[in-house]
Amino acid sequence: MEKVSRVYMYARHEDEAELCTLELESLFGGWRETAGGPHVVAVNDGAASDIAPGRSPFVKRKIEVAVQAESMEELAEQIREYDLRGATFKVLYTEGDEPCSYGERRKLERMAGGAVKGKADMRSPEVTLGLIRWRGQWLFGPCSDNDAAWLAHSSKPQNYSTALPTRMARALVNIAMGETPAGASLLDPCCGMGTVLIEALSMGIDAAGVDLNPLAVRGARVNLRHFGYAEDLVRIGDLRRLEGFWHAAIVDMPYNLCSVLPSEDQLDMLRAVKRIAGRAVIVTTKDIGRALEKSGLTLINRACMRKSSFIRYASVVE
Repeated sequence: MEKVSRVYMYARHEDEAELCTLELESLFGGWRETAGGPHVVAVNDGAASDIAPGRSPFVKRKIEVAVQAESMEELAEQIREYDLRGATFKVLYTEGDEPCSYGERRKLERMAGGAVKGKADMRSPEVTLGLIRWRGQWLFGPCSDNDAAWLAHSSKPQNYSTALPTRMARALVNIAMGETPAGASLLDPCCGMGTVLIEALSMGIDAAGVDLNPLAVRGARVNLRHFGYAEDLVRIGDLRRLEGFWHAAIVDMPYNLCSVLPSEDQLDMLRAVKRIAGRAVIVTTKDIGRALEKSGLTLINRACMRKSSFIRYASVVE
């Protein structure tokens, strides 16, 4: 029986499917989504970092597996030895790879809850316990849901109409950083109003922003101050002339509805990215595969993100 340490449940709209898959692959070290299967990531000890559900805009719930068994009867027997130390609790069933009806779910919750030594409290429990059926195993343990704290970042004092959505920005930070060592740094060299920067900072990542446009820098500083971050994390600067080195960079290539960035300028920016960052996510409104080759960057992966007729590409490069 393969030991499972943690289980994550996630959800995404079909327009964000590629972005979601790319993010989860980055966070969980090579995980691959099961085609047509349930939206579940199961990991073992040492196989991936312990990710808080609020880190991702797609993860909805996490179960820390404390008890694992092949049958519900065996699971209930083991749960009787699980000590909550007097805490009140409730049990939540999450559907894994075996669908069941609403009535069956409630029955399973009662069966697991009945074996727990403690007082059930469905309204304000001190501990929430999760139950799921996954690949022939019953998994049970402390459960936590995504607090979606990042949603508050959608309401910024300053914003662009074409700025990256907050959900997308948060996922891109996770894709860029992945399973990074403590102290790894992130640069947003075309930071605009600071959407990416705010998401990175909210996750405790050492991040800084640069923009060539003084108005954008001013707006980003207003937004940083609004959310309690230092204004001097953003400064005026040209990506092509930056000095220093960062673990990763997220580059939302400049564009608007009336003009297109000249190809030579784009190439200069990509060459600068190769010089200053070990890994980068390049966001564009067109496929730039040929420009990436010319710049010397290697395309590792890519996601296409659609919103109505508007398309963005996120290219992961090294």
